[in-house]
Amino acid sequence: MSTYEENDSKFIRKAKENPFVPIGMAGFLAIVGYRLWKLKSRGDTKMSVHLIHMRVAAQGFVVGAMTVGVLYSMYREYVVKPAEEQKAVKPK
Repeated sequence: MSTYEENDSKFIRKAKENPFVPIGMAGFLAIVGYRLWKLKSRGDTKMSVHLIHMRVAAQGFVVGAMTVGVLYSMYREYVVKPAEEQKAVKPK
């Protein structure tokens, strides 16, 4: 049982470090769920084309979330952190 708690806390810790990973996962699942639900009303569209569109949309969302996450971490590392360090040096 302690292994489960360690894994759970590790996921929560990683999610706090980079909040866009769970957002990407949730978006991926939402897109796949929606497209599977719309599968019954696809009309004349072939199954393979429908699945390819679903895959592209889901991957696009995940790549977008990863890109925003990288930009956010770069902002924290190169803009916020130096500003905090500069404030810490000034009060001398």
